[in-house]
Amino acid sequence: MKEEFIRFDMGEPPIRTKWYLMPLIVGLSYPANILHRVKLRKYDMDGVKPPYLLLCNHNAFMDFKVATRAMFPHRANYVVAIDGFIGREQLLRNIGCLCKRKFTSNLRLVKHLRTVIEHGNIAVIYPEARYSLCGTTAVLPDSLGKLCKLLGVPVVTLICHGHHINSPFWNLHNRRISPTEAEMRLLFTKEDLKALPAETLNARLAEAFQYDDYAWQKDRGIRVKYAKRAEGLHKVLYKCPACGAEFRMGSSGAQLFCRACGKRWNLSELNELSAESGPTEFSHIPDWYEWERDCVREEVEAGTYSSGELLVTVDSLPNAIGFIRLGDGVLIHDMNGFSVRGVDKDGDEFQMVKDVPSLYSCHIEYDYLGIHGDCIDLNTLEDTWYIYPHGIDFSVTKMALATEELYQHYWRQKKAKKQ
Repeated sequence: MKEEFIRFDMGEPPIRTKWYLMPLIVGLSYPANILHRVKLRKYDMDGVKPPYLLLCNHNAFMDFKVATRAMFPHRANYVVAIDGFIGREQLLRNIGCLCKRKFTSNLRLVKHLRTVIEHGNIAVIYPEARYSLCGTTAVLPDSLGKLCKLLGVPVVTLICHGHHINSPFWNLHNRRISPTEAEMRLLFTKEDLKALPAETLNARLAEAFQYDDYAWQKDRGIRVKYAKRAEGLHKVLYKCPACGAEFRMGSSGAQLFCRACGKRWNLSELNELSAESGPTEFSHIPDWYEWERDCVREEVEAGTYSSGELLVTVDSLPNAIGFIRLGDGVLIHDMNGFSVRGVDKDGDEFQMVKDVPSLYSCHIEYDYLGIHGDCIDLNTLEDTWYIYPHGIDFSVTKMALATEELYQHYWRQKKAKKQ
């Protein structure tokens, strides 16, 4: 593309939240805590004061509002993806936000986090780096334990329950779930970080981040009265367990159905699935999702996984001003990773290649902003591309699962070769 764009300045150092914005932050956060009657419990937090690292699970925007309450009255700096800065960069910088492009390794961000700690603030990170697709734990980066050791301050976790049930990623309608719950816990002291290797820290972090919003809901008997509670669920449950067809699932009202074989499932107020006829293959939504993962893993291990060539439209986000249409192109996701190639409006070629070991996971969107459709979000340190496939013969959920399974397969093979 002939014109050159101003790039987001990732080098600008973090600042402490402006004092005059603190009432605004608290004022915008507390109504949701009251409306949803959030039950916040703190464990081993006596005497824990900033600076510390706060690691939170990620299911909905409400996560931020509960985190604000949990940390009150202390100031914090939040790691936020660049799309969160669109049209409000200065405000977010003044609040104390640090910009990151998803699923990239950025040493500048590590430097900024150390500055946050030196300022005596709380560094807030959502290590899953995206909303959970079905209310269960998303993969954590292998580098998390090393980051904890590098920062050298107490590590605290904040695990929220019910936010996915209230506003699932596949249908953001607010279901007004109440009460929701959150647990704030000191996980590692400074002494722990010095004594334990990064691998042990990672294992304990993975254990701390185990959650299942649907199991939590059923345990508490919380009912969802929203009549359209199943609409959008087919974005996550894209493969029919009855006939095996992919990309033919649909949803309407409180029903999920397969357009290939016609089978239907009802979604109860407890978010339990039941087949209208024949066996109920999966009553628990995460079980269906994990079965899809198993199917993708089989393709990966057989060396046959491929999205095929998908025609796509690509938008670029070089800065926080907004997206710029690059043009149309072709996306391939296969055993080699992601490849996107196309031609822009000036006739210049553009491309991005992300090989398997460079991505342990990826960010996706369902019907982005209600108008753009489903997309894959790929990043370099200087640019973010939102890639929208055309047609119906694809699932961004399957690509996200495949990204994670390809990464694990790559490292299993590499380890096996060394042995």
